[in-house]
Amino acid sequence: MRKMLLVALGVVLLVADIVSVSAQASDPRIGTWKLNVEKSKFSPGPAPRSNALKIEASGQGEKITTEGVNAEGGRIATQYTANFDGKDYPLTGSSVADTVSLKRIDARTTVRTDKKDGKVVQTLTRVVSQDGKTMTVTVKGTDSQGRTVDTVAVWEKQ
Repeated sequence: MRKMLLVALGVVLLVADIVSVSAQASDPRIGTWKLNVEKSKFSPGPAPRSNALKIEASGQGEKITTEGVNAEGGRIATQYTANFDGKDYPLTGSSVADTVSLKRIDARTTVRTDKKDGKVVQTLTRVVSQDGKTMTVTVKGTDSQGRTVDTVAVWEKQ
């Protein structure tokens, strides 16, 4: 009886693992994205010259790496790995925030909350288009200088 229970538990864990991997594999956000500066609206500006975003599945969440060039020609790069559990995870490379927390709304929509020293500074609502080719990120909050941020960034899948 005990052996049967252990086998059943093993099967349940294996199926749960397969479902998790399958769900992540079908996540339309996974992949490499390029910022379309012309279609985006940065308030306050100025807009970066370029930015690339790589989203990878990681555990029950994602690993994100960005790399680009700011308006002045300097290198910008950020990175984090976080689960969709509402908990805070470290964010590196940002002048605005030091942690992120993630929440999944549906298959194509997620919300990222950025905090600095435990205080919410920005909320990023990320929506992938029905065809999976475009991701629109709406950013609300404040920047590192305390100015109001109301940005709409348009990303194209590569």
